Amino acid sequence: MPDILNLRKFVAPEIIFGAGARKLAGRYAQQFSASKVLIVTDKGVIAAGWLADVRKSLEEAGIPYHVFSNVTPNPRATEVMEGAEVYGREGCNVIVAIGGGSPMDCAKGIGIVSSNNMNILRFEGVDKIHMPVPPLILIPTTAGTSADVSQFCIISNRDELVKIAIISKALVPDVALIDPETTTTMDPYLTACTAIDALVHAMEAFVSTASGPLTDMHAIEGIKLVRQNLPALLRDRENARLREKIMLGSMKAGLAFSNAILGAVHSMSHSLGGFLDLPHGECNALLLDHVINYNYDSAPERFKIIAEAMGLDVRGLRPKEIKARLINCVAALKNEVGITRTLCQRSVKTSDIPQLAKKAIKDACLLTNPRKATKGDLEVIYGEAM
Repeated sequence: MPDILNLRKFVAPEIIFGAGARKLAGRYAQQFSASKVLIVTDKGVIAAGWLADVRKSLEEAGIPYHVFSNVTPNPRATEVMEGAEVYGREGCNVIVAIGGGSPMDCAKGIGIVSSNNMNILRFEGVDKIHMPVPPLILIPTTAGTSADVSQFCIISNRDELVKIAIISKALVPDVALIDPETTTTMDPYLTACTAIDALVHAMEAFVSTASGPLTDMHAIEGIKLVRQNLPALLRDRENARLREKIMLGSMKAGLAFSNAILGAVHSMSHSLGGFLDLPHGECNALLLDHVINYNYDSAPERFKIIAEAMGLDVRGLRPKEIKARLINCVAALKNEVGITRTLCQRSVKTSDIPQLAKKAIKDACLLTNPRKATKGDLEVIYGEAM
């Protein structure tokens, strides 16, 4: 028998990457014998005009559809349950989502509930989904969340003021239509936050205790693509080549973290974002350098490779020196792309920290963090990020 601790699995959707990919929704829905499609999106995507291309594609394929757009940032359990009710009432058998992480995660949640007939909050954790979800065709309009290629679904429980992580290979989309053109309607700050989210995905995947050769190559390439191209894109937002590079970096980071899982940045970010309903990418950015400081000594060789991928020359330097340079590099990148606020400036109070840590310590992403953490450790990190 093989040593199961040395084995790694790798799951990924069918991926169509490039300008215009969004217009293939109808073709792929046909391949799943769609009788009626539930399109999951939000008001911002509709206003940006991207829904029109998906509707036209389905109409040209002769496939009826119903649009569900009652999705807010950090999609809520109540929205998932409403969407699942609409999915059943309308007689749908395929789900197409177009949007950022919120519509895509909501679409996954709708798929879970429609097949498993239980409240979405019952599926928190790893491999809790027993019945297959309907076919999922996801079209991202941001370059960062990577819900379009991952086995993650993040849902906000507003009763408990926390985000839950649902992780299952059942949630890997059947098709990802990754179209860099859809990112042109993001404002500069959202562009920066989502790209830093991708950077965190790649970094956490690379130092994860579940990393392996299949994820490492995607993680390192994702780090390089974001670091080398994000500042340039924010200076030249009409540059299609740079948008493609950032979208590719997001995709590679997504493939890495979907299979290697994540770490303390995300467990703390889920708690923070659920508590204050803050943008996920910004939460990650606020915490990243502080978690690197905490984790570094548990994976110094891995962080050295990350430092090199970030463009640092670390030849001849001691681990302590590399650590300082990497943390300074991350802080400088955040400042360069306009993410300058602290937790305190985002209305987090010192008195909130124990509750944030209490919720973060239960998050599934913490299981693969390279350094074991206690609630007290997380309280210290939150405090340093204030």
